Amino acid sequence: MPDGLRRQYYRNGPPHRAGADVSFGDLVKIFGFNSIHIGRWVQRAEQQQAANLFFDALCDLQLLLQVPEQVISLNGSLALTYGIGGQRGVCAHYQPQGRILALAKNAGGGSLAHEWFHAFDHYISSKMFSPAPSGNRFASRCYLDGLPVRTHPLNDLLQQAFQTLYLSDDGQNESAFFNQCRVLDASRQQLYLAMPEEMAARAFENMLQRQPLKNSFLVSGTLQSKAAKLGIYPDEPLSHALSQLWLPYFQALGAGLRRKPA
Repeated sequence: MPDGLRRQYYRNGPPHRAGADVSFGDLVKIFGFNSIHIGRWVQRAEQQQAANLFFDALCDLQLLLQVPEQVISLNGSLALTYGIGGQRGVCAHYQPQGRILALAKNAGGGSLAHEWFHAFDHYISSKMFSPAPSGNRFASRCYLDGLPVRTHPLNDLLQQAFQTLYLSDDGQNESAFFNQCRVLDASRQQLYLAMPEEMAARAFENMLQRQPLKNSFLVSGTLQSKAAKLGIYPDEPLSHALSQLWLPYFQALGAGLRRKPA
C-alpha cells in the first residue's frame, strides 16, 4: 500500500461513517461533486481506504465551516481525482481549467484543505467582482489587482480577510507576512510563496489546523514542519484575525443557503 495511505492520520472529530465503509460514489451523491476519477493503478484496498479518508476529511471541513454539502462541492462544479497523473514532488494541485482538485496516490494526505481553498478562491471570483473576471482568475489576485467588488455583506467579509492578509493595518503598505513571503522567494530566486493565491491557501489551511477539530488528512504541517518554521504560514495573531473573518463568512454563507427554498 502506498506510503500516503499506510500512514496513520489523526482526527478527533465525530464518527461520520459510524464505522462503515463508504465509496467515492457516495461522495458524489452526498456532496454533489461534478465527478470523481480514480487512477487505474489504485488498487481496491487503497481506493477503499482513500474513500473513507476523503469522506471523513470533507465532513470535518463541513463542520469546521458550518456549511451545507453543496458548498464543499462548490455548488456541484468541483471535480476530484485521486491517483491520476501528477508531477514529481507535487502531492496535490488544483487545476482551474475543468475545476479539478487532484491528490496524488502516494503523498496527497494533508493537502486537501489547501487545494480546496484554491478551488473556492477560483469559484468565488465570479461572485465577488463585477464585471465577473474573465478566464481562470482567483479572487485573491483580483482583489490585489483592484477589481470592483460587488456590494454584498459576504463580499465585505472576504474583502476584509484579503486586506488583513495582504495589507498593513493602515492599508497603505503590504503586510509583514506578504513581505516575509517575498523575502523567502527572493532567497530561492523564485516567485511562489508570495503569489496571492498561494498565500491565501496557506493562510486558510493554517487557520483550519489551529481549530479544535483536527484531521491530519485534511490539513497537516502548517504549525511544526520545517516549512512552517521557515515562516511560510501566518503567525498566530494573523491567523486568529483571519479566523474572525473567514469562519463568520462561511457560517453566514451556510445559514443563507439553508434559508433558501429547495
